[in-house]
Amino acid sequence: MVATVEYVNGTVRLIDQRRLPSEEVFIDCRDYQAVAEAIRTLAVRGAPAIGVTAALGLAVGARAIEADDFEQFWGRFAEICDVMAATRPTAVNLFWAIDRMKACAQRQRRLSVPDVKAHLEEEARRILDEDIANNRRMGLHGQALIPHQARILTHCNAGALATAGYGTALGVIRAAVEQGKRVQVIADETRPVLQGARLTAWELHKDGIPVTLIADNMAASLMRRGMIDLVIVGADRIAANGDVANKIGTYGVAVLAQAHGIPFYVAAPLSTIDGSLPSGDRIPIEERQPDEVTHVGDRPIAPTGITVLNPAFDVTPYTYVKAIITEVGVLRPPLDQSIAQALRGMAPPISV
Repeated sequence: MVATVEYVNGTVRLIDQRRLPSEEVFIDCRDYQAVAEAIRTLAVRGAPAIGVTAALGLAVGARAIEADDFEQFWGRFAEICDVMAATRPTAVNLFWAIDRMKACAQRQRRLSVPDVKAHLEEEARRILDEDIANNRRMGLHGQALIPHQARILTHCNAGALATAGYGTALGVIRAAVEQGKRVQVIADETRPVLQGARLTAWELHKDGIPVTLIADNMAASLMRRGMIDLVIVGADRIAANGDVANKIGTYGVAVLAQAHGIPFYVAAPLSTIDGSLPSGDRIPIEERQPDEVTHVGDRPIAPTGITVLNPAFDVTPYTYVKAIITEVGVLRPPLDQSIAQALRGMAPPISV
């Protein structure tokens, strides 16, 4: 598996996902501005990866602050946090990571400024390591839901590239393969930025996991023909009632899965759950640039000057979600109750 994000000698190193699959190019971000720009421009994407990258970017930013005392340091650090928070609005892991880094700084406020910086760097590294460990635990919990020789549809990219490593939805698939199960992954291309075609197909093929690429509008036909056994997707934000914000097109896949009696699973860490939002109606949806729809790369595919809608995400109501796979176990309906239990640190019921 490729290393999506690393922290090397005070530098945040990212694989540039805009260049995949044709080129494997790495970006070295030596200041927080470069990290923020990488998040904003989709050089790094995927909710968990955004959170980890933001935390590392804040550690880099903190290193460069010149301050004589904590109050002076805190004022500048809070400004850097605001810059990072403004990069993308939907992925709640971004704000979770920023809040965690702020809390770390406040806990150390009585220490010297160099010691505060050292603690922030340790916290960012911890967030990175925890993400990979949580993904592996998620995979072990979720693989029990995957039968031998399953044909699995996934939408967008929720693999190693969307996390610090291993993946959420693809992590569940990887864990099933590691348990000796044979699977076939069917990847939606995921218009308009083609994360399924460029990223999911690339990393599964690289790992030797069988993958078949389809156009987004083929899913219903394959379901009707009995060619899909289950659906697993990731998430960018999950409301307290279990409504799930994920890449645009996910809602349509969930509706089709329910119509065909196919289980629809979501794999996401607890950090993706926003317990402050009662439902998905309150989840902010990012609207991106029109050229993502009107162009493929630099090539125009639509008339110049037309009106374009380009929401990056949609919300799937909890009624379509069979279960949410997390690092603490599989959360089942009623999702509002199982989510509340998980957020309180209570183990979910053990069931498959």
